[in-house]
Amino acid sequence: MSTPNTTLVTGATGTTGGRTAARLVAAGHRVRAASRGAAPVAGAAPVRFDWYDPATHPAALDGTDRLYLVPPPGDPDPAAVMLPFLDRARAAGVRRAVLLSASSIPEGGPAAGAVHRALPDLFDEWAVLRPSWFMQNFTGAHLHAQSIRGDGTVLTATGDGRVGFVDADDIAAVAARVLTAPEALNADAVLTGPEALSYDAVAAVLSEVTGRPVVHRRLSRGELRELLAASMPAEFAAMLADMDHAIARGAEDRVTDSVERLTGRPPSGFATVVRRESGARTAR
Repeated sequence: MSTPNTTLVTGATGTTGGRTAARLVAAGHRVRAASRGAAPVAGAAPVRFDWYDPATHPAALDGTDRLYLVPPPGDPDPAAVMLPFLDRARAAGVRRAVLLSASSIPEGGPAAGAVHRALPDLFDEWAVLRPSWFMQNFTGAHLHAQSIRGDGTVLTATGDGRVGFVDADDIAAVAARVLTAPEALNADAVLTGPEALSYDAVAAVLSEVTGRPVVHRRLSRGELRELLAASMPAEFAAMLADMDHAIARGAEDRVTDSVERLTGRPPSGFATVVRRESGARTAR
């Protein structure tokens, strides 16, 4: 009798990790929900995991053959801790790995780009998901959501640049698909929503759906860098400010068919997600 597949979901308390783990559990798959704290996903086996604590890695990998990899947040060089873990994972029998990167980070680029480059040489079955900016940035715990709830503003250095914002639920649906598909989906997939929106347009949708005025306040790249550096490492703040500057120059003005191609259904629109998330927050 073959051993059932077991997926280790890192970042299981995060925006995409929790959703991915929940989808896998609902579909009847065996899941280990990895996190530093004790906030397990219902139906998943909780396991303590810390990228920076190698002592937590063997137990997380024991009996695991698939990985959902969420890089440690805020680390400008996650490859330093991720690549040794992935070497250990391959030696432990893991055969499929799915990495969460970002649409703004190419293979071999900064942050998760080095892990992206290494993945095909480490595993026969792999995928790199490069979602655009999350729609949940405006409804969850992100700085945008905090400033919207605080004073009705969205602060960016994006100017008139547009972004193909994507629903975290759609990212999780794609992740669950590529983790469990019987065939190997070796691919680099850029994930977007159905349309590209400027932050002015985002503010207009938020105002209409929530009934509360929201405005987009435009900052310079330097102003944004200084603002972010107050709550995160300066190097990471600079990288995020540079990403906003790239958006202003059109780097994220695109939509792809990846969500529909990989899940069989179209991606959710921004207004739909805001209504859904706002309703869930009100209910809580």
